[in-house]
Amino acid sequence: MTAGLRDARRADYERNKLHKRLLRLTGQAIGDYRMIGEGDRVMVCLSGGKDSYALLDLLLTLRERAPVDFEIIAVNLDQKQPGFPADVLPRYLDGIGVPYRIETQDTYSIVTRVIEPGRTMCSLCSRLRRGILYRLADELGATRIALGHHRDDILETFLLNLFHGGKLKSMPPKLVSDDGRHMVVRPLAYVEERDLEAYAQWRQFPIIPCNLCGSQPNLQRQEMKKMLRDWERRHPGRVDNAFAALSRVVPTHLMDRGLFDFGALETGETPPGEPELGFDPDPALRAVAPDTVTTPIPIRPIRREQP
Repeated sequence: MTAGLRDARRADYERNKLHKRLLRLTGQAIGDYRMIGEGDRVMVCLSGGKDSYALLDLLLTLRERAPVDFEIIAVNLDQKQPGFPADVLPRYLDGIGVPYRIETQDTYSIVTRVIEPGRTMCSLCSRLRRGILYRLADELGATRIALGHHRDDILETFLLNLFHGGKLKSMPPKLVSDDGRHMVVRPLAYVEERDLEAYAQWRQFPIIPCNLCGSQPNLQRQEMKKMLRDWERRHPGRVDNAFAALSRVVPTHLMDRGLFDFGALETGETPPGEPELGFDPDPALRAVAPDTVTTPIPIRPIRREQP
């Protein structure tokens, strides 16, 4: 076997692994959060970026294998950004046989007129897009609005809210609009961005760059992205643990009185939530010598001697 043939087989093997992993994680997220059900009409929001292309591609494959029947329609919002290649997405969607709707709304002029130079445009741009997409969902009879946000997006949003908003808040995998009429889902919630980058390169999606978000060098989200990648490089597993923490919340061990009634806590009752291991006996010691474990011994702070 020649070196070229071995390399080709190795590349095919890695691509097959990547595809299976993406399908598994996307299907798992859909199942865990019941994102799509029988008879749903899923409106896939296609921006022309790698994430939304991958979302559409993976949902098309999962639809063929899913135990439930659902429809897919792709939607693109042409925001009239200068130089936007309006022919790319229609040509791609016609080629794969997916029904679609291209909506043209000049939000670009609104955003650039309202936002001062040097300021980030994401908040206003997002609000404008959201309203248009909700309207399109009504017009198309869509029961689900599928967005291409992935695991890194969710973590970045969590850190942005933590550092700049003073909130423990992120992008939920599934949410209902404020008026209760629309269901938004994020099937790529478990998928890493680096896998989507590799998938887009393999599939050769006709990527359309964004001239708004991607061209803002002062975007705080880019700083969060750099920090996460630095963590993964220096401390493998840290990002995985951070993401896992988003689904392992313990309200009794935080400080939000709206989530837990700390004022109602009394002694003599079994406390709810996880045990406070700093004060509870070691479960391993209780197992081997139950008679020796009576009263928990509190951990006292170390007293520092004065010089």
